Amino acid sequence: MRAVEITAFGDPQVLKLGERAVPQAGQGELCIRVVASGVNRPDVIQRKGHYAPPPGASDLPGLEVAGVVVAGDAVAMAGQGLKLGDRVCALVAGGGYAEYCVAPVAQCLPVPEGLSDVEAACLPETFFTVWSNVFDRGALQAGETLLIQGGSSGIGVTAIQLAKAFGAKVIVTAGSDEKCQACLALGADEAINYRSQDFVAEVARITAGKGVDVILDMVAGDYVAREVEALAEDGRLVIIAVQGGIKAEFNAGLVLRRRLQITGSTLRPRPVAFKAAIAQALQAKVWPLLAAGKVRPIIHSQFTAAHASQAHALMESNQHIGKIVLTWDQL
Repeated sequence: MRAVEITAFGDPQVLKLGERAVPQAGQGELCIRVVASGVNRPDVIQRKGHYAPPPGASDLPGLEVAGVVVAGDAVAMAGQGLKLGDRVCALVAGGGYAEYCVAPVAQCLPVPEGLSDVEAACLPETFFTVWSNVFDRGALQAGETLLIQGGSSGIGVTAIQLAKAFGAKVIVTAGSDEKCQACLALGADEAINYRSQDFVAEVARITAGKGVDVILDMVAGDYVAREVEALAEDGRLVIIAVQGGIKAEFNAGLVLRRRLQITGSTLRPRPVAFKAAIAQALQAKVWPLLAAGKVRPIIHSQFTAAHASQAHALMESNQHIGKIVLTWDQL
């Protein structure tokens, strides 16, 4: 099979199309003929040599795919309601940038009715991440206010739509007026251009001094101190990436007085059982919204897999709004 390999750690040009053996599905797994692969920020970090795959995972980048089931553990598949020939999307710990990919059956979901495989390839990484961190860890409830740092990212556009679908108010930050407008068009109630506005002051203005209930943070670093200031009483800060650095100083007195929670998580190394529980929740609560068109994947660009380096360059430019996808049917 063809696969996109990281030939050395470095800039996007180190991604090259190569040949690999087709992976074989083991117990509890199935094999997908991949039509499309989602591109995500962790793929870029892995390409640079800063994010090794978990033990036992493929060294190929790629955390989400969509395509057709071609082989697998028949018993496990039957237990999940899947069979050969089904169109599925899957969350994987690696190996997604390839024509064939093995995935745990429990981390596979049917392609929602009405969606293409390219659209479905945009779902697993961001939807699993948002559900786990905003709704499970962050415990966002209807009527509460969510602040999303980086609302135009793949994670951001998913979080906007899901939070609104479940009755929350949404404030986002983004790096340009164009991105702010795109977030508002997706349903965000307020958008803050972080290059020209102070999000702490804007949150105070928007919430009449109350603050927000949950913050989804992909920056960390010096943002943490400002986010602690922006949280309401009993607020929750959920950190899912550290693009701004791993160290932070903040006012611990505010954490005590307002009873704040600061938490975080990474999804990739978590066990199959943990991800399976998220998959079940998504199928029950979110997949109907996708089928009804109430929530939708937002695709900025798609590239053939041979042009994976261009896809990574676009992601690093931060010019995209929504998801970037690789396709395999036509190279």
